[in-house]
Amino acid sequence: MTVYESDLPGVGKKHEIDLSDGSQLVVVTHNEGRREVFLRPDPDSDSEKLFELSDDLARQVGTILEGAYFQPVKSQDLETLLGGDTLLEWVEVDEDSPIAGRTLAESDLRAKTGASVVAIERGDDVIPSPGADTTIRAGDTLVVVGTRADCEDFESRVSGA
Repeated sequence: MTVYESDLPGVGKKHEIDLSDGSQLVVVTHNEGRREVFLRPDPDSDSEKLFELSDDLARQVGTILEGAYFQPVKSQDLETLLGGDTLLEWVEVDEDSPIAGRTLAESDLRAKTGASVVAIERGDDVIPSPGADTTIRAGDTLVVVGTRADCEDFESRVSGA
């Protein structure tokens, strides 16, 4: 992907981005912050205006596009490195898991592994900071924080493998 930048005196800046299909995306950033987005189907065509954004909206859309709110995950193994050796990991609870149907206190996984459950994803719902009396169900996804070794130990105990 090639990006060309040019000054537009009295207007602002223009960025032309080559797309894989041979077309170009053109973004004009005005000095007052407004953005105009155009599509040029081929180098010899005129640009077609797609939309215009205010400065604030452009910045918000930009953070969404860069992945600040959500980052797609390509693999089945979900983990996020928080710093050092600390991970944030998502662990699914299967039907045959030894902790399915037990409370967090009964599972005693924090004491056994050193990893902590910081949230539970249950269908479309999220249980933030679940208490010790929260029952773990098959199908839940536990959001766990700990060292890599702690998380691996936690996952092996949850899977029952």
